[in-house]
Amino acid sequence: MKNLVLKGTLAVSALVLLATAASAGTLDDVKKKGFLQCGVNTGLAGFGAPNDKGEWSGFDVDYCRAVAAAIFGDGTKVKFTPLSAKDRLPALQSGEIDVLIRNTTWTLSRDTQGFDFTGVNYFDGQGFMINSKKLSGINSALQLSGASVCVQAGTTTELNLADYFKANKMEYNPVVFEKLEEVNAAYDSGRCDVYTTDQSGLYSIRLTLSAPDDHVVLPEIISKEPLGPVVRQGDDQWADIIRWTHFALLTAEELGITKANVEELTKSDSPEIKRVLGQEANTKLGTDLGLTNDWVVNIVKAVGNYGEVFENNIGAGSKLKIARGINAQWSKGGLQYAMPIR
Repeated sequence: MKNLVLKGTLAVSALVLLATAASAGTLDDVKKKGFLQCGVNTGLAGFGAPNDKGEWSGFDVDYCRAVAAAIFGDGTKVKFTPLSAKDRLPALQSGEIDVLIRNTTWTLSRDTQGFDFTGVNYFDGQGFMINSKKLSGINSALQLSGASVCVQAGTTTELNLADYFKANKMEYNPVVFEKLEEVNAAYDSGRCDVYTTDQSGLYSIRLTLSAPDDHVVLPEIISKEPLGPVVRQGDDQWADIIRWTHFALLTAEELGITKANVEELTKSDSPEIKRVLGQEANTKLGTDLGLTNDWVVNIVKAVGNYGEVFENNIGAGSKLKIARGINAQWSKGGLQYAMPIR
């Protein structure tokens, strides 16, 4: 009996030590190497793509820079790893990247297989795009029976596609590729009739096609695709940093804190703004995360608030011109809702 108790105690102690080691891991590693390694898309306009000079930009890319700014006070201290849908989670699990911020859908299976989603930075849904000249008269996905459909392997998109056609008793011919560039090229060359992925992605991909105006995104949304940053399980502090970076961006927008006025607002008399920007006496909100107390100031200086990140990359100020829709703040009828920073 004593041996069993001793063995049980040792086992518990070992688990505690492992948990402690895990919770101290990623932030320390990132600080030690001096930069954040962020997994992004291989090239999705508006979300994550390099230009001809290799300079990255996009909605997800700005989230990577926001995390770097929260840690280092400098949003440029980040390196980007472009990843296919198939390779993204293995790259995170192996430690090749510190965080995955690459239009990845939060699902139960992913959340229970070694990963933690830290929030939803973009609420999306799967849709369909067609060449309106090739498929004239088609105005609904329910008219696509018998069509060939381009889809990327290793995605929830592939599974949703099968479910949708089966549920509606329609036949289809899947044309599957591993890399996004291969899917884009196949659709653009006419190898398939239909392209399916997250609707935001369709608007982005349409811009890259040889004749963008010939292509139409159909109205049906066939799934829920809550997209957000992903970390490895077992590192609570790191998950908190990524999670609260998202909430900081939302809170800044809600309070009217922008890239242009954040410095001025550090002198604000508003108790809430002072607290969020780390100017409240004896504040420990930043240090409780393992950061400095001006972490929100650094984030907003680097990329602006959530609204600015959205509008500049995929909203009215971008080529995509995607409406905020359900990604508006909760106070404006949307689903974006930040937990209180207090």
